[in-house]
Amino acid sequence: MTIVVATTDRESVQSDVLPDGWEMVIGLEVHAELATQTKMFSPAQNEFGGEPNTNTHPVCLGLPGTLPVVNKKAVELSIRIGLALDCDVQRCVWARKNYFYPDMPKDYQISQYDKPLNVDGSLQLPSGQVIGIERAHMEEDTGKSTHIGDSGRIHDAGYSLVDYNRAGVPLLEIVSRPDIRSANEAKEYVEELRSILVAVGGSDGKMEEGSMRVDANVSVRPLGSDKLRTRCEIKNVNSLRSLVRAIDYEAKRHIALYDNGEEPTQETRHWDEAAGKTRSGRSKSDAEDYRYFADPDLVPIDPSDEWIEEIRSSLPKLPRQLRQGLLNLGANSEAAALITNRGLAPLVEETVAKGADAKQVLTHAENNLAIEGAAELDATAFADLVKMQTGGELSATQAKTVLADMVTTGKTPAELAKQHGFEAMDSSALEATVDEIIAANPDEWQKFCEGDPKVRGKLQGFFTGQVMKATRGQANGKLVNQLLQQKSG
Repeated sequence: MTIVVATTDRESVQSDVLPDGWEMVIGLEVHAELATQTKMFSPAQNEFGGEPNTNTHPVCLGLPGTLPVVNKKAVELSIRIGLALDCDVQRCVWARKNYFYPDMPKDYQISQYDKPLNVDGSLQLPSGQVIGIERAHMEEDTGKSTHIGDSGRIHDAGYSLVDYNRAGVPLLEIVSRPDIRSANEAKEYVEELRSILVAVGGSDGKMEEGSMRVDANVSVRPLGSDKLRTRCEIKNVNSLRSLVRAIDYEAKRHIALYDNGEEPTQETRHWDEAAGKTRSGRSKSDAEDYRYFADPDLVPIDPSDEWIEEIRSSLPKLPRQLRQGLLNLGANSEAAALITNRGLAPLVEETVAKGADAKQVLTHAENNLAIEGAAELDATAFADLVKMQTGGELSATQAKTVLADMVTTGKTPAELAKQHGFEAMDSSALEATVDEIIAANPDEWQKFCEGDPKVRGKLQGFFTGQVMKATRGQANGKLVNQLLQQKSG
């Protein structure tokens, strides 16, 4: 049995994928690349998809004589995200995290250790559960290694290639407390966090491009225990589906070890999507193994109260507020979550505020705007389209076509309607078509006229569909329904 918990005080939760008597303990580390134009400490471009090793700079490569300069925009975005997560923003110190790795040209990573920028926050899930945020600290990203071999892993590679385009990209690492109790709850957490990152403009959150990566720390314990057992860290999971599968697999692996009288080894593991299992990576290093020390080239950052409040006042509505706004407009909870996750909630609210019918706007946002660039649609133009549809100038099919073209071309709905030849049918021509359809279907028409409301509803859809087919979608469905009602007496 699964117990659903929606309180801030975490109780024991029995997972529905584990044997009775066990529960998962999950903490997530989410690395979000910040939406800056340049890198964390250099003027090199921060952009995805460039030719390998073209977005580099002597600072990124750690060449002798170079000095890092902090990107102020990256600090501002980090504070924005921290405030959106209810964190305390504090004076912070840069630290060098020392380890050798091929994609770290300096052999250390500039990060934050004992004095991070954001601490003691929280994130409330749509389910109501509150997950603690331990810290959200700034650092620079590493480069990217590509191991050439059958498995893509270094152990089987004939050789490796290194791309330093990503080295030095600004990162915010958001570390949750071990408050998550199921793989699906972990998925919900990542979805909500991504929505917050996008809403405040901190990151584009594109997992498929690596601008948002998730490490999952997983352990298990007997139900009712408050002891934290040995955890394993699943590194760089790049999709929500993989996150769920990897956590469930790893938790079951731990239980199998305990049942066999063994214990897990603290280590990093990698998810093998094809095999559906995690594989051992390396033994997990503790913080002292990285030999952190304050970076001598960078001064501490001490954001003023005035700057913090200025950033706080500029924050937009957060996803939970946007969902509530959509519910108030008449959306159901599923549609509200979908529209918010697509980043369309502000567009919907603004469009309705300009006088467009809320029901039609929500319908378009849910069904017809799952396309790239939809969130940048002009609200005035969107409102004009909906008004054309509700006013009978465009059918639902025509409005859908025009809307898609509005997103890709930026043209007004009137321009596109004219371009497509979408002109409202003359009322007399439409009435003549309705009469023809009625004459061609006398039995159905008699049932429509004599039937109860349920029968009439089904047959109304039939007649409307026939008219739409005859007019190639140019008829206005609302007017067709009015004519059917009038002619049925």
